[in-house]
Formats: sequence, structure tokens, C-alpha cells
Amino acid sequence: MALLEIEHVSKAYRDGVLANDDISLTIEAGEVFGLLGPNGAGKTTLVNQIIGLLAPTSGTIRVAGVDTIQNPSFARQACSFQPQSQVPIEGMTPYQAIELAGRLRGGRADQVRARTQELIESFELGAWSHKNGEALSGGVRRLVAFCMAAVVPGQITILDEPTNDVDPLRRRLLWQQVRLLADQGSAVLLVTHNVLEAERSVDRLAIIDRGKVVGSGTPGSMKNGDGDYLRLELLLEPGTTLPSLPAFLSHPVNGGRRLIGRVSATDVTRAALWANQMKAGQFVEEYSLGPATLEDAYIRKIGRADALEKI
Repeated sequence: MALLEIEHVSKAYRDGVLANDDISLTIEAGEVFGLLGPNGAGKTTLVNQIIGLLAPTSGTIRVAGVDTIQNPSFARQACSFQPQSQVPIEGMTPYQAIELAGRLRGGRADQVRARTQELIESFELGAWSHKNGEALSGGVRRLVAFCMAAVVPGQITILDEPTNDVDPLRRRLLWQQVRLLADQGSAVLLVTHNVLEAERSVDRLAIIDRGKVVGSGTPGSMKNGDGDYLRLELLLEPGTTLPSLPAFLSHPVNGGRRLIGRVSATDVTRAALWANQMKAGQFVEEYSLGPATLEDAYIRKIGRADALEKI
């Protein structure tokens, strides 16, 4: 069952900027759907229209069959939301903030208390659960914001960059909780630019760039366009520039210290020898050569250096 239906949605601002351009998507119950794209691609604008904070210039949005452009209050009731910005919880403890979010979403007091404790334990947040919000690190605040969206999840749960500032161990725990939300029947919309993490977590995805959907499908189907090519990724030494790139390295994209390109199966040995030479010459700190990933499909669709998460 499609819980979220977006049909030909466009959003034009008064200054003429077209933030969303004829976007159509559907998300099913029990599905984790990734919305990927670089900063400024139009992801947050689309989310704000889904939850009824913005009205599209044209198109239709339905949540559980209800036209939420005509009834935006239904969208806010049916959707739970973790925004990209930090949730203001000053003056409250994490336990209080999560419990309050659950009660505001209509949860029964005993069930909300039990679920709040369950989430705090799942993220190993007990040491911070009764500290004031202003004393918390950015990563802990981010996890609290996720818990506030998940304590009484909506039919649609929208998570906008949920892993920002979160340490690697708790990132894994968070992805487990995202999967559980879908398994329990919620349609999860995951908004992110972290493609490598998204590949392990989403059932389907759409790549959005400059307001348009430029690709969609399962992670596996999105990688089909890379054929028999392998991925060569180099992490350059700080302040270093490679002397030149070999002809066998196709479609190179550079972002920060990362350089990623494609290598045909017949050139694998030459690629490994060249990468070793660059490492021996102290141009490259480390490298990897392996099968194509979702990030390669993402780079191919975006086609610019800002497609890469920079290091």
C-alpha cells in the first residue's frame, strides 16, 4: 500500500527559483525510501511540502490517500519528523523531551514511558538521559531528536540527515532502529547525502539534483549502469595534488581529498600498480579497488564534484 504519493510536484519561489521540478514518487508501508542529493538539491523543500509547511506551486501530495495540500493538518498528524536542524531541548532532559514528543503525538502515558526507556537503552544513552539538554553534545542531541520522531512513529516517518554528528557505533544502532520502524509498518523517508550509509539501509531510493529526480530504483538496479567497471578510490595526502591521471582511469571525480574513478576489468592490474606508485611517492595515503557502489551511480547521475562527501 502506498502511504505517500507525490505526483508532478513543482515549487517555484517568488524570485523565480524552481526548487522542485515535476517530482513524482511513491513510498510503501514497511519501506525505507532514500531521498539522496547534494546540498541545495531541493530535498528539504520537498519534505516541507509533504508535512504541510509549504504548498506546492503545482502537483498533488497524498498521505494515506488524503490530499494534504487541501488538508495540511492531516499531514502533520500522520507524519513524524526529525528535522535536519537540531531540535531545541534546552530546559529539558532527553527523557523528558522524548516522553513529551510521544504524548503530543497522542501516545498513552504508560506506553510512551516504556517506549522512551526502550529507545534510551537501545542507544546506550542512560548516562545522559537525565542531564539538561544544553549540556549535551551534538551527537547525543541528534539521537534524542531521532527518538522524539520514533517514540510514537507516524504512518510516515521522515528523517532528515539523522546521522549527522553521531558516532560510528551509535550510527549502526540508529540504522537498526530505522529498519525496525519500517518492519513495524511505517513508511520511512530517509533524506541524506551520505550515500554509502544509505546503500546499506534503503529498499528503494531517488536521486534529486537541482529540483529534479535524475534517477530512481533499488540500490542494485541503480548500479547496473556501471557494467563491468570497478571503482578506484584514492585518499590523497593532505595538501597533495596528483602529478597526472592515467588514461585508463575514466570519469574521475574529485571532492576534498577523495578521488574516485572507474577502471575496466582489463586494466585492474595496471590500476593497482599505479595506485601503489602514488602511495610510495606519498601522493596517496590509501586506496581501494573494488566493485561499483551506489555512490558510483550517484556520482554518475549528479556528474559534479559536489556529489561526493568530502574529507
